[in-house]
Amino acid sequence: MSKRVALGIDIGSVTTKVVFIDENDEIIEGLYIRTKGNPIDTIKAGMIEAYNVISSKYGDIEVIAVGTTGSGRQLAGVVVGADIIKNEISAHAYAAIHEVPDVSTIFEIGGQDSKIIFIRNGAVTDFAMNTVCAAGTGSFLDHQAERIGIGIEKFGEYALRATNPVRIAGRCTVFAESDMIHKQQMGATPEDIIAGLAESLVRNYLNNLARGKELLPKFVFQGGVSENIGIVKAFENAVGAEVIVPKNNKLMGAWGVAMLAKREIEITGQKTNFKGFKVTELEHKTRVFYCDGCANNCEVYEVIENGETIAYWGDRCGKWSNRLTSKVRRTERADRREEISEK
Repeated sequence: MSKRVALGIDIGSVTTKVVFIDENDEIIEGLYIRTKGNPIDTIKAGMIEAYNVISSKYGDIEVIAVGTTGSGRQLAGVVVGADIIKNEISAHAYAAIHEVPDVSTIFEIGGQDSKIIFIRNGAVTDFAMNTVCAAGTGSFLDHQAERIGIGIEKFGEYALRATNPVRIAGRCTVFAESDMIHKQQMGATPEDIIAGLAESLVRNYLNNLARGKELLPKFVFQGGVSENIGIVKAFENAVGAEVIVPKNNKLMGAWGVAMLAKREIEITGQKTNFKGFKVTELEHKTRVFYCDGCANNCEVYEVIENGETIAYWGDRCGKWSNRLTSKVRRTERADRREEISEK
């Protein structure tokens, strides 16, 4: 008998996460890979790699549900044939609540953006996102690790060894980097500089995203940056409480949307829209053009599969996207309405 699994894809600007979960919502295979500016090929490579692993363990597998999230969720959804396309807030919150049922505050920091999610009685009550300033994100930390000559995986260890963390200006990547260079030139140790950077990034995060908000435990920290034990410690010092890093901290968005997709199929009783793993063999191209149908001059995105257009989005009036009707596109529109109502 085939192994029944659900697939979740979280595609971001820097990394792509692919997970397969079993009927008990446990992750049986998860990948965390660099997007490298080519999301479609990254999705395909991740799907095949994960499939090869789980098929070698379980034999035949049956994908019963597929969900996508992240900044590239629409693109991923139309390429693979998603059953739901959800925003990051919903996906991350669902996974965090599943892992820590009494969570109240979720810190999430990814490669290019950061977000904070407030949970009360098992439901999202508020959130804030920072997609403008890169200070404190994974990309900024990677850059600083390369500049200092210390592997990013060792950043946290260095921070914990600090004796006198220096104060780094963290409101902006330019100011933070300039301040770090100045502290180096003045003779501060790498440990104290890195610890100061961790404290600065957490201070910047809380000032930008949590200003005026009530921070209540339990605290959960997820996303790629949660791997950095120095940042975790800085968060704990800032909030005065334990900050939980879940076991699937880097995969929470993909895990959450996989579970949501599985619930959707179970509730509706419909068959999945998943195109099958053969989709990895198809040719996909994207195109961007500007519609001159009205003064909005919308930037429209088109996805072409084996020479046939399978999706449009970006048009405000629906002139282009309404040409193609499918469950996925209806879900996309519902997801946009959900995002608007949340804000």
